[in-house]
Amino acid sequence: MRIAALATRLELPLLVTAQANVWYLTGLRSSNAALLVEPDASATLFADFRYAEKARAVEDVEFVETSRYLLSSPAEILSGRRIAFEEAHLTVAGHRTLAEGGVELVPTSGFVEALRAVKDDVELAAIRRAAALSDEVFAALANEPFVGRTERELVWWIERSFREAGADGVSFPIVVAAGETAAAPHADPGEREIERGMLVTVDAGCVVDGYCSDCTRTFSTGELPDRLADAYALCLEAQLAGLAAVRPGVAGRDADAASREPVAAAGLGWAYGHGLGHGVGIDVHEAPTLRPESKDVLEPGNVVTVEPGIYLPGEGGVRIEDLVLVTADGAERLTRFPKELITVA
Repeated sequence: MRIAALATRLELPLLVTAQANVWYLTGLRSSNAALLVEPDASATLFADFRYAEKARAVEDVEFVETSRYLLSSPAEILSGRRIAFEEAHLTVAGHRTLAEGGVELVPTSGFVEALRAVKDDVELAAIRRAAALSDEVFAALANEPFVGRTERELVWWIERSFREAGADGVSFPIVVAAGETAAAPHADPGEREIERGMLVTVDAGCVVDGYCSDCTRTFSTGELPDRLADAYALCLEAQLAGLAAVRPGVAGRDADAASREPVAAAGLGWAYGHGLGHGVGIDVHEAPTLRPESKDVLEPGNVVTVEPGIYLPGEGGVRIEDLVLVTADGAERLTRFPKELITVA
């Protein structure tokens, strides 16, 4: 069904080499597979010996077993044909192999990703389960001591908690950033002990049945300097404005702009330097995007993050993030853990 949906969008045969896209279209999880989809919806799946048994079980595709160097066989089979390829995913070496084999290559992008951006009921069920596990872990984390523990200790506690709760794994390297460390959006957790009077940003997500969650909350370890307390309140205001803007027909750049208005009005526009959000699914970053340069328009079935942040060098930072489903008449927040500032021990 997904292959047929892709085929309706194609003028040329498309060679799919992104492993997430191959899995989405065929159900084959591997590290070395490719799929040729023809405009008439016929398809050929290429994989090496390690995945041959699983690949042969895929319905409605022709399977070709390849050498470990995957693209050598497609280069021979497709010689003399004009083929579209995923320019964001085919390596230079892979391009050379196909071109030297006599394949005429036409760069394309976004065909499979556009399908993946709209989730079906099965995908949404997996994402809902992942979001529910995020809520469960964040709720437990709020009862854990922070002060005197290192960022890395808490990272390990969170990862272990996701696993124990039933997650397949984490959807990205967990971020725990305390004090000045939190002034970097993608901070590297370190060995410094967390102290009282800090903001601690926790960005974490898990994978359930191949689909990701993504959630960020910022905690306090005690009474905060006024500037950090004000930054938290402002970030929450921006996040709520972003949430209110997410609905069908809204351009990603417009949702982003709505979240920036209160921050700019407070004179801290410079401290909010990344986009409002991104799509989440098989990958934790996928279409559509919510940022100033986005050309995407939201539609029902999109799952996106809404995650403004304020980062004050030398002082700290705050980010508040929810996972959100775009519905037919608005949006549904999938991560439900409270966003009011929580003080931890």
